[in-house]
Amino acid sequence: MSQTNTSSDPARLPRSARRAQLLVAAQEVFASCGFHSASMEDIGTRAGVSKPVLYQHFSSKLELYLAVLDDLSADLLCTVESALHGPTTDGKSRLTRTVHAYFEFVDRAERPYRLLFESDLIHEPQVAQRVDRLARLVASMVGDVIAGETGLGESESMMLGVALAGMAQVTARHWINSGRPIPREAAADLVDALSWRGIRSFPAAESSEEDGPLARAQGPGPAPAAAVAVGELAADHSASP
Repeated sequence: MSQTNTSSDPARLPRSARRAQLLVAAQEVFASCGFHSASMEDIGTRAGVSKPVLYQHFSSKLELYLAVLDDLSADLLCTVESALHGPTTDGKSRLTRTVHAYFEFVDRAERPYRLLFESDLIHEPQVAQRVDRLARLVASMVGDVIAGETGLGESESMMLGVALAGMAQVTARHWINSGRPIPREAAADLVDALSWRGIRSFPAAESSEEDGPLARAQGPGPAPAAAVAVGELAADHSASP
């Protein structure tokens, strides 16, 4: 893989392209070293730019770290949203795709995912806020599907959404940290089978298998929580420096 750049590159790259390049380099360095061990000099070297160029885009290492977290959060949120609104609209398939989406994300972002789920800066309020908000958004989207399948109220469905998303995330991390002991699809199928056995114990979920999912009556459009998630994400990126 070619590394970056000649010394004249900073004058030629558009600002948006330079920022994207710096975020990629920062993600690699933070994922490899953690926040505390990484330096702005390391990140500049990885990107092939000087520290002054780096500071033209990000005023501090924390600001850069938060921007990396925002990008990773957007990636996971889009992955889950695509899973929930795929080609089939029945709740069982949507929840199955969501579980698989977590394994796909962790497998694709093997090191960077740790910045979201195992950050060495998790006690920093701005980091914790982002991680908690991401968890709430995903749980809310999953909870909307569970509500349609079970007939449970908003609070109960949200609790189950938190449980399913948390189980998928923790198990996906265990799978990759254990060296992928079984194929990814098989690992995700195990989690999916366990979660669906719990969800189908509710009467509405049982009837949906015979009469067609309740979620189908809502049509293929995005669930309300997904629309909220996309709106918040867009607001975050428009506010980014």
